Amino acid sequence: MNTGSDEPREVAVAPDEQSGEKSDKAHDEQGLGSKAPEFIKSRRLLHLSWQVLVFVIGLAVVVAGIIMLPLPGPGWVVIFGGMAIWATEFVWAQLVLRWTKRKVTEAAQRALDPRVRRRNIILTSIGLVIIGAILGVYLWKFGFEMPWNIKDQ
Repeated sequence: MNTGSDEPREVAVAPDEQSGEKSDKAHDEQGLGSKAPEFIKSRRLLHLSWQVLVFVIGLAVVVAGIIMLPLPGPGWVVIFGGMAIWATEFVWAQLVLRWTKRKVTEAAQRALDPRVRRRNIILTSIGLVIIGAILGVYLWKFGFEMPWNIKDQ
């Protein structure tokens, strides 16, 4: 095949060591880089301004997510939303999101393992029994009184 032709090239596919699935190395490289429209990428100053704008908007969203971590709100979702905004323009953010997606997928697969599920059910049951015992002792000793209304006894 001629290297200048428009025909699709075949890509070597290697098996993945961990999952046994095939990973497409060309697909991993595809999609990295700026997603800005071509007319913006063709002008250096406009593209730099675009990158600064995307960075500032992504930073504002990430900071809002960090603020939401201790406060009510979907902090982690907002942080990853800000990372997704950055990923439209910056390769490092795209790589971080791919790594995060891979780790979340691996954790989800591990959580579906029957041994792990059984362990989690047992630990949850033990925790509920301990909480129930503490609540029972509290009710036996103080009744239905709120903790801040209890006087020295």
